[in-house]
Amino acid sequence: MLVPWPALRSMKAVTYGSSYRHRRVSDIPRLIAWRRELLEAHTRLRLALHTAREAAGNGEDIADASRDLLLFCHGFCVALDGHHRGEDALLFPALVEQYPAMAHVVSMLRQDHAMIATLLAGFDRAVRSSESPATLALHLEGVAAIMESHFRFEERELEPLLDQLELNADAAAVFGPL
Repeated sequence: MLVPWPALRSMKAVTYGSSYRHRRVSDIPRLIAWRRELLEAHTRLRLALHTAREAAGNGEDIADASRDLLLFCHGFCVALDGHHRGEDALLFPALVEQYPAMAHVVSMLRQDHAMIATLLAGFDRAVRSSESPATLALHLEGVAAIMESHFRFEERELEPLLDQLELNADAAAVFGPL
């Protein structure tokens, strides 16, 4: 349901019960709902990965599959890398500044980002060296497993805090170009 802007300004923040460690607060008048932006970015990246995996799985002719994979996977790799760079540069410093107890979680998320970047670089090398679609699909399976685990951990740990996060930045700069 869309609520007109004048009505939004008069609404008060609503607190919901949660199984998370932190209380959830829905701050409806916020200009940017960081929690929603994170979830939408993850959804778009999951869809991009699905498209790349389909291209790998459907590739009977190696030349055609490689061409499709270069298109789909390069876009996916750029989007995922941009997403993580934005989080590392903008989101994580703001979270640690406002929630110092989250420094350990942010450190773990940055380690995940480094691991995913290594997997993406290996995948990119495989695509550029015209590996078979089956080999490329195996690379994507590895990326998918780590990415999904990372997203779930990130959503579980950060989602409750993002409704309250004070961050003056463009959503595309924080969560990437996709």
